[in-house]
Amino acid sequence: MKTFKVLSALLSYPSEELIAAAQEFSAILEAEKLIPHRQRAALGVLIGEIARGEVYDLQERYGLLFDRSRSLSLHLFEHVHGESRDRGQAMVDLRAMYDRAGLTIAANELPDYLPLFLEFLSTQTVADAYELLGQPAHILAAIAERLARRESSYEAIFGALVAMSAEAPQREAVAELLNGPDPDPMDLAALDAAWEEEEVRFGPGAQGQGACGHDNLIAKLRHAKRSVTSSAAAV
Repeated sequence: MKTFKVLSALLSYPSEELIAAAQEFSAILEAEKLIPHRQRAALGVLIGEIARGEVYDLQERYGLLFDRSRSLSLHLFEHVHGESRDRGQAMVDLRAMYDRAGLTIAANELPDYLPLFLEFLSTQTVADAYELLGQPAHILAAIAERLARRESSYEAIFGALVAMSAEAPQREAVAELLNGPDPDPMDLAALDAAWEEEEVRFGPGAQGQGACGHDNLIAKLRHAKRSVTSSAAAV
């Protein structure tokens, strides 16, 4: 499914290659029609901005959103596990799922990176991809809301993912994520505070059991974030 490859590319760091490829994206989304019409129209705005943009301006915008704002992190487990040891086991479980699907990732890539997760979904059936999208739907919905508050056209990607997910995000889980800090990316003091490393808890109950599979991934992605003492793809 090229739709998920397009979404993965749109969430990748802007490059000249991405700008050149963006001109084909709308046609791909229209041909597959996996995304509802309303969300495809919103994505068209973002695609147009990238296709007509200057690479350095696009990179600056991207960096202010996703590199400097922890609340907009593209690493899914950042939102549910923070720096706890549970995150490490969740990474192992997710990588095992990729391995079983025959998807090989580079040693320096983190499995919970959203563009990589979308690349994985492109290898699945439509039904399985929608089911897997439902698991982090509350994370995606919270990021969408934060991007909407910033009036960012990147919100369209997350709105599309939520619209495609087999399960609607639970309001309580979304609200809990939105209650977390969401500092202005230009407020360096607030950013430093948000990025302070949290205490890692050791001992009984500090780490998950490590079982692999969809059910275990569901549990890890659905676990609401709580304090512990929280490349353009080819199309």
